[in-house]
Amino acid sequence: MVVAKDTPVTDNRLERILAFMVAAAIGLSIICFLAVIIATAVGTTPEAFSQGVWPTVIVLPAIGLPLGLVLVITLIIVSAVRRGREARDAGK
Repeated sequence: MVVAKDTPVTDNRLERILAFMVAAAIGLSIICFLAVIIATAVGTTPEAFSQGVWPTVIVLPAIGLPLGLVLVITLIIVSAVRRGREARDAGK
């Protein structure tokens, strides 16, 4: 594979990390949300939801989804700042 020598390689480590954090927070929240729906459909009693790992599974979407939203907004801002700098530097 041949790579052009003129092409600048941009290292967007922060954007990559933020994107993976968004995927993890939202993905885990959706999995927990679906687990509660499936457990309720199967017939799990309300008393069973107060024992074991269920309290964590129930609370996680309430924390993970807003966190994911904040991370998405942060990712958009970081990306916009980077693109603005690249456009400004390209104009010089």
